[in-house]
Amino acid sequence: MFEGFEEFNIAVTPDVTIHGIKCGTGPPLLLLHGFPQTHHIWHKITPSLTPSLTVIALDLRGYGRSSKPPSSAQQNHAPYSKSVMASDCVTVMSSLGFKKFSICSHDRGARVAHKLCVDAPESVERVMFLDIAPTLAMFEKTDMQFATAYWHWFFLIQPSPFPETLLMTVFWRRVWGKSEKKEIWDEQALAEYMRQFEDREGVHAMCEDYRAAATIDLEEARKDQGEGRKIMCPVRVLVGAKGVVAMKFDFLKEWRDVSEGMVTGEPVDSGHYIAEENPDVLLKHIKGFLGDPERVRL
Repeated sequence: MFEGFEEFNIAVTPDVTIHGIKCGTGPPLLLLHGFPQTHHIWHKITPSLTPSLTVIALDLRGYGRSSKPPSSAQQNHAPYSKSVMASDCVTVMSSLGFKKFSICSHDRGARVAHKLCVDAPESVERVMFLDIAPTLAMFEKTDMQFATAYWHWFFLIQPSPFPETLLMTVFWRRVWGKSEKKEIWDEQALAEYMRQFEDREGVHAMCEDYRAAATIDLEEARKDQGEGRKIMCPVRVLVGAKGVVAMKFDFLKEWRDVSEGMVTGEPVDSGHYIAEENPDVLLKHIKGFLGDPERVRL
């Protein structure tokens, strides 16, 4: 699915290695996936990017072929805080020789990218967020309609091992693998996503990602808010016009509230999985957002 890409595994701590792929020439672009996916979500757009960009796509810690360190409530779920996951990304990019880079990020990866922009503003040139609003805003503005649509948020944060046990049974395969998403996802990509539900450590890690979002991530977001720490670079936000974020949130306002730089964006003809449902519109926005048309020849 990624012809010409080289794989890498980079140790970010003595116990955690991040898996990823790299290809291309030109300015670096970091791609960060969401749940329950891996770097395979980008397979429809990468062939058009590598002629003019150096594309790096990671498996976040806890996902795919990256490490899945243990975590628990006693640790406040800190191993899967977005600050720690953002630090992973900075370490990987630095190890590859990139001190400054742009980011295109979806879902959980976009939450990591948000924290990366706040914690390491010197590292990020521009950032794209796909189909999310800031985590703190989404939790604080939850109502019955949102909770019904995003039920998995509140299921996955339940104490271990309840959600882990259900995820490893036929339950999740019926909900996820047999749903309408099969029409969206390439068969090979879907196999990569579903393989994660066969790995006990991986299932626990994905739950810990969500538990961190509902605990330590909110604490850190409120601290950032109180200290006036915001995103400093230009931001582009795309949301699926058929999805919940477009329906429930004034997403541009929410991102402007946490940003100092210019925030632009729009709803696009897609559901939640923009990179796989409408790759052409995503490529168009990447090209426009990066500015110089000579930098990305699509």
